[in-house]
Amino acid sequence: MKSNYFFKKSYSNIYKSSSKSSEVTSQILYGEKFTILSKDKNWIKIKLTYDDYIGYIKSVDFLNSHKATHKVFIIKAKIYDKLNNITKYYLPFASRISIIQENKRFIEFEKNKWLKKKDLKKVEYVEKNFIKILKLFLGIRYIWGGKTCDGIDCSALLQLIFFYNNKFYPRDTEDQLKFHRKNKNSKIFKKGDIIFWYGHVAICLNKKFLIHAYGPKKKVIIMNIKDTILEIKKKSKLKVIGVKNINDI
Repeated sequence: MKSNYFFKKSYSNIYKSSSKSSEVTSQILYGEKFTILSKDKNWIKIKLTYDDYIGYIKSVDFLNSHKATHKVFIIKAKIYDKLNNITKYYLPFASRISIIQENKRFIEFEKNKWLKKKDLKKVEYVEKNFIKILKLFLGIRYIWGGKTCDGIDCSALLQLIFFYNNKFYPRDTEDQLKFHRKNKNSKIFKKGDIIFWYGHVAICLNKKFLIHAYGPKKKVIIMNIKDTILEIKKKSKLKVIGVKNINDI
C-alpha cells in the first residue's frame, strides 16, 4: 500500500494487536508518517516511517500529504479555534505541523486551528541542549508505551531527543543499547552518558545525577546516579548492562 500517510490527531496509542485490551507498545504523534500494512474493520496495522515500529491503531483521519514546516517545542501546545479563543485540545511535544497562514502571534495549521508561534520551532531546527528537552518531561507520569505529556516511558524519553532533532534512534531499550558504537566505563559518569539495564534506560545530567521515566516512582524524575543503580539492583534485581554516550552514534 501507499506509504505516504500522515497522522492527523493529537496522538494515538499503538497496540500490539487489534484490541484495546492489548498491550500499548508505543504512540504516534500528530504529523508522523506511516505505512498502512493492513486493515481490519475499525483497526489498521501500521509501520512508522521514522523507526519502522509496527502495531495497530484505531482507524482515524489521516493526510495523504503533509509537508511539515514547524514542530512543537513545549510539553503541550494549546490549540485555538479563533485567535485568543483557547480550546481543550492540544498537540504534544515534537508534533509536526504544516503552516496554512500566520500572523504576528499565531500559526494556523488546520482550518480554524491555531497554535502560538512561541510554542513552535521550524522543522529543521536542532536543539543541541538535550537536557532542555528532558526537563520538559519532569514530573510527567510513567506509562508503558507512552511518549507524550499524558505519560511516557524510559526509552521514549531518550528517543524523543533524536526524533525532535530529525535523527534516527530506536524505540526500545534493547535496540537502543545495540545502536551505539562503543561502551564506556561503567564506574565514572558524565553529562550525556546513557545507562542501560535490561528493559530500562536513564540519561546522566552530570556526573552525579540522572533523569529517567521510572516506573517505581511513577514519573519522570531526577535521581542520584549511584543511589539509582543500587536501588534498581536491590528492588528489581537488575545490574547495569551497558553505558553509552549520547554523542557516540
